[in-house]
Amino acid sequence: MISTARLFLEPVTPEDAGEIRRLAGDEAVARSALNIPHPFEEGMAEAWINGLKPGDVVLAIRQKGEDTLIGMIGLIRDEENDSAELSYWIGRPYWGRGFAGEAANAVVEYAFRSLGLNRIFATTLSRNSASIRVLEKAGFAPEGCLRRHVKHWGQFEDLLYHGLLRAEYEEEFGEDRQ
Repeated sequence: MISTARLFLEPVTPEDAGEIRRLAGDEAVARSALNIPHPFEEGMAEAWINGLKPGDVVLAIRQKGEDTLIGMIGLIRDEENDSAELSYWIGRPYWGRGFAGEAANAVVEYAFRSLGLNRIFATTLSRNSASIRVLEKAGFAPEGCLRRHVKHWGQFEDLLYHGLLRAEYEEEFGEDRQ
């Protein structure tokens, strides 16, 4: 488990499936994320949880003092290259409170300090300015734009890549991230 000032992040479990379906199934959440289906049908969350690979770090985001899932964050690892893709989403009732940034900072620190990763990257739809801000505040740098690269909800969209190297992280944040 990873703990921050307001959150605790712990491995997702099958018991989280109902809350994942409810929160991620919100049209606004699914519209802003590349890989969340809409409608989010019965059984999809369970299938996703059961399909996770052992090396991946997929965590439920919960507020301290409550046991309610408010979002998800994860690292899909490429162990051969000591890298991972960061992804996250926050349920709409919890938007605008800085939870995504707080969780992202904690997972980035965990990735570099505990997992020993060399690089973390993330992709966002170019119109998702909130997610871009989360990545920039966590130290990620823009790496490129794949123009009209993905078809999301019937529309071709640009996909932005952001990345962060361990050396950059250590230079900027040293031993004290928080």
